Amino acid sequence: MLATVIHAARDIRVEEVPDPVLSTGGDAIVRVVAACVCGSDLWPYRGVTATDEPHRIGHEFVGVVEAVGDDVRDITPGDFVIAPFYVCDGTCVNCRNGVSTSCLTGGWWGSADRLGGFADGGQGERVRVPLADGTLAVVPGPVADDEIPGLLTLSDVMGTGHHAAVSAGVQAGDSVAVVGDGAVGLCAIIAAKRLGATTIIAMSRHPERQELARRFGATHIVAERGKDGIERVRELTDGIGADRVLECVGTKESMDQALRSTRPGGMVGYVGVPNGGPELPIAQMFGRNVGVNGGVAPVRGYIDELLPDVRSGAIVPGLVFDLELPLGEAAEAYAAMDERRAVKVLLRP
Repeated sequence: MLATVIHAARDIRVEEVPDPVLSTGGDAIVRVVAACVCGSDLWPYRGVTATDEPHRIGHEFVGVVEAVGDDVRDITPGDFVIAPFYVCDGTCVNCRNGVSTSCLTGGWWGSADRLGGFADGGQGERVRVPLADGTLAVVPGPVADDEIPGLLTLSDVMGTGHHAAVSAGVQAGDSVAVVGDGAVGLCAIIAAKRLGATTIIAMSRHPERQELARRFGATHIVAERGKDGIERVRELTDGIGADRVLECVGTKESMDQALRSTRPGGMVGYVGVPNGGPELPIAQMFGRNVGVNGGVAPVRGYIDELLPDVRSGAIVPGLVFDLELPLGEAAEAYAAMDERRAVKVLLRP
């Protein structure tokens, strides 16, 4: 089968790899219907994180189950499924506590699982899914083709944007500022509106993304950064800052922007994958009673909550996909996102 392999910085190839096989009893084989490129995939693509040897890549996909192991009980061949960006059993203490990203038996796509099988990368024609009962979410059929983009966002970006809003404690009537206008930041706007925020400030300097932010529910756009951006947010929030700020980038600068845009007593929800070592200024937070909560988003636990709204059209996160390419053009998908010619690219095997 074909799958995407990263060899080095800016060296993405689609290659023939072995077909996946059932190997541990609790696994499944999924034929990928759609996958995508994540902003976090750009860190190895840009060389920010090292690629020591060629390896499979991709962690967001939806597809149809082709086969299951003898121990699988809840997943059957023919099911249309959403795979979160990680593997989890759904039963360990951390999963039960709502932090399935820290599953005691879980793992990550494109690597060996804890039982010795290989979990294929998501950007391929097929994937062996470990711990299928806990990992996969079944979408009741039939599934229309135009639903695919929205369903695919539930594997990562919509759930991650939702986690930022939940972590910050967004509630009805809040003012919310969103730092970051990538797919996660845009989905965080959807999440903030869905939870009842009435003032939603999108921090964006790109006209196309500003337009999408407004469509998703942003009431104001702030293009400024640094001190000017903070002052503009304060102007829009009674001079004190936003009740909740959603940090969706992961750099030192974005975290600083978020913290200083939050009102005294407010909360930052952060989901940006850390890059560049952001550090928290505890003295500043202490003096203003600003809290910080968040981390890697346990999106598997949010799928059941968000799925009905995606399928009904109440929310339309699939609009973050502004470019669709065949799997064979994965290298162009990475380049388009790296060069900001696309917000998020959907790949069709």
